[in-house]
Amino acid sequence: MPRRRQRLPLVGGLRVRLVVAFGLVAVVAALSTGALTFRQARTGILQQSQDTVIRLLRDRVNALAPGLVLPPGRQDLESFATQVAQGDPSGKWRVLVTYRGMSATSVPEDPFDELTPALRTAATAHTPTVFQRVTTGGRAALVVGMPVMFASAHNDRRPSGFTVFLTVPQTGETSAVQALVTSMGRATVPAVALAVLLALLAARGVLRPVRELRRATRHIAEGRLDTRLAVHGSDELADLSHAFNETAAALEESIAELRRMEAKARRFAADVSHELRTPLAAMSVVTDILDEDAAGLDPDTASAVRLISEETAHLARLVEDLMEISRFDAGAAALHLDEIDLAESLQRTLSSRAWQDSVATQLPPPGALRGRVDPRRLDVIVANLIGNALRHGAPPIQLSLSGHRRPAPGGAQRWAVIEVLDSGPGVPESVLPHIFDRFYKSDTARTRTEGSGLGLAITAENVHLHGGTIRAANHPGGGALLTVELPLPEAGEEDRS
Repeated sequence: MPRRRQRLPLVGGLRVRLVVAFGLVAVVAALSTGALTFRQARTGILQQSQDTVIRLLRDRVNALAPGLVLPPGRQDLESFATQVAQGDPSGKWRVLVTYRGMSATSVPEDPFDELTPALRTAATAHTPTVFQRVTTGGRAALVVGMPVMFASAHNDRRPSGFTVFLTVPQTGETSAVQALVTSMGRATVPAVALAVLLALLAARGVLRPVRELRRATRHIAEGRLDTRLAVHGSDELADLSHAFNETAAALEESIAELRRMEAKARRFAADVSHELRTPLAAMSVVTDILDEDAAGLDPDTASAVRLISEETAHLARLVEDLMEISRFDAGAAALHLDEIDLAESLQRTLSSRAWQDSVATQLPPPGALRGRVDPRRLDVIVANLIGNALRHGAPPIQLSLSGHRRPAPGGAQRWAVIEVLDSGPGVPESVLPHIFDRFYKSDTARTRTEGSGLGLAITAENVHLHGGTIRAANHPGGGALLTVELPLPEAGEEDRS
């Protein structure tokens, strides 16, 4: 059965992205609107306060200007500054009056720190009125500079030399602006909450078909190719569901056709192999007889007889391998486990094929490594590995067997490790991933091999049938190294099929 994939938390899922997107849009919109509103409101509040102060100061100075004495004394300047400051009903004005180097303030010993050199210079340059907002000691204030003008006989105005500077605290205006900021912050929170609610509602409508699509896709991956989606509406999600249904239908049809073709191909290979088996058996008998009489034939006829004998044997091996592969493909291959001595079984494989002198062994002592395996299939595995090393590698060939334990649920699992190492040039890196493929040829120009081209593929199938693993690599010291790992079930475990 396919392993069910663990469901991960949707930290970056569509729902989260929709909520975040709606929240960001709401925050940006609220902040942008609030910033524009705040800017306009702040400008309006400060502009109104500034215009009021300048108007009151101008009226007050124009009312007192006719009573000024030229040249004034210091007491005259102090009196004028005090009278100007009295023009504020709230009593918050602080006034500085200057005349040709002399100065006086409405508050005794007032340093008038709010007045900047730039504003003083601008106000004494006969500019009608200048103002500046400054912050001193964390308190905001409005500073206004205004030259005092006299009316002449020609009904025009001329400078008197007096300059009046006024500073007014803007505590009220600052409080109003701060209250406006607080109101904006309070309005942003409900806007974001509303945006999140809308995002959740939108995500619910969008995610329902997406979840159904994910569920259907998972069913398709599990092999349930008849899965279809219900199509609702005519929007983009409905188009996606319709496209999924069309794709699933086409996939189901394609898979069914491929399965039919695969079944036909397997049946054809099995039927051909079975039909060839009987005539090949008869041909083998004939070639055996011809081989016995080849010594008495002329050289050309003897060479032809031996060639026919070799090709008949090659064809017989190919048919047997094809029948074995067809059994694997049909799922008819079965294990017949038996408790055997693995080292003794490997020695028997070598002796039955007269390989004792061609293969060096590193085997455990007799009885040291026993396990339940299929003896026939173990013989096929070892024989194919050594035969491949003899054909494509170079002597000496080394066969080793060892055992170890691995942690497993319910206790440690015993494993047998079989390694076959040759002394040849090794296997090209591009060939290693395909070395267990059927009929794979590393050299595309080579049309045939001494073997059937199925030996390592059958070996891999037998290893996998045991629940083991097989891998090929190049040994650091040179040569190709093929490693087989087989689990060793404990005695009493039933045969698997």
